[in-house]
Amino acid sequence: MPHLKLTDRTVNAIQPPPSGRADYFDADRKLPGFGLRVAASGRKSWVLLYRHGLRPRRLTLGTYPTLGLADARARAREALLAVMQGEDPAAAKRAAREAPTFDEVASAYVERHAKAKKRSWREDQRMLDHDVLPAWRTLKARDITARQVRELLDILVDRHAPIQANRTFALIRKMFNWAGAPDRALVPQFHNPCRGIEAPAPEHARSRVLTLDEILQLWRALDGEDLHTAAIFRLYLLTAQRGGELLTMAWPDVDLEAAWWTIPSERAKNGLTHRVPLSRQARAILQALQEQSNGSPWVFPSARSDGASGHRERVYAAVARIRQRSGVVDLQPRDLRRTAASHMTSMGISRLVVGKILNHVEPGVTAVYDRHSYDREKREALEAWAGWLSEIVEGGKATADSGGTAV
Repeated sequence: MPHLKLTDRTVNAIQPPPSGRADYFDADRKLPGFGLRVAASGRKSWVLLYRHGLRPRRLTLGTYPTLGLADARARAREALLAVMQGEDPAAAKRAAREAPTFDEVASAYVERHAKAKKRSWREDQRMLDHDVLPAWRTLKARDITARQVRELLDILVDRHAPIQANRTFALIRKMFNWAGAPDRALVPQFHNPCRGIEAPAPEHARSRVLTLDEILQLWRALDGEDLHTAAIFRLYLLTAQRGGELLTMAWPDVDLEAAWWTIPSERAKNGLTHRVPLSRQARAILQALQEQSNGSPWVFPSARSDGASGHRERVYAAVARIRQRSGVVDLQPRDLRRTAASHMTSMGISRLVVGKILNHVEPGVTAVYDRHSYDREKREALEAWAGWLSEIVEGGKATADSGGTAV
């Protein structure tokens, strides 16, 4: 192997071999194994030969002239120090090159963990698709830094979505913990860029209940929405069910003749099959939707032809429009379920029956066996609530009551 005193002038003057490649090692032995590899194509690369254990290794430090001689020597010096400490720089570089991107880690997390263990895995997928992947998709997961996490969360908070920022933060932290487990090693074991970062926003139990005036404003604002969007928000109020369960409502689970909607256990948040009586008003809304179903099994089919689930998955854009059109400040879809429950108790409906309507989990073994024993009470309660709601929205009767109590 020829040795040559490497200077900027000599490196620039070296001509490529007629074929193959030629190595020129630095005559200055302060950096043993440091040299220049010149290919027949004219490409010049800085290299470092060393041994890890008993095995020879070659590390490419960079290409000339992009990486100059002084910087190449600095990199060689750092690599040799790592070798003296028992490390293998070439293997580390190869591992970094082959490390999965954030997109690959996110896909593995959803497929191998979230889908298997979380009923709400679609929400994880939505957060990743909407907020995280556009920023980090092609980055190596192992290279994500705490600063990048903080910048992403700040964007969400600035978007007036502090609670969503908290949820996204929790998801990223969980995903890196999962990916760094020794049996997966998708990222280095102790690499979690969320470590040391606090949740971006204080979080308190939300207790927002719409007043009667706000219910009227909301209902009227929905006249400006398309049939499906208006139906989602009106059924939120009329049925008092969870948003995820509404958006995954399927026609095989709806019996309009008997006026029942059955939420199967696999789509119920608490994993318990739930029967929801359909009031006259709810049935009318669903009948109108059925006439336009076009054969879809979903009551609220996705407008996107490439929608993976087939049903609508979010209503964030609609919420922003409705909030502005109605003037209902800080409206969130989950407020409507709470609003319905609060007004039903104000009407004199017992909290036990309201809890049955909401499909709350009850303590005790017998609770599992009497899930249909309150069907009559649930139907009477929802019919009464729907009738009272109709008086408000059809008659335009509202109160100046800011506390939302029934009259």
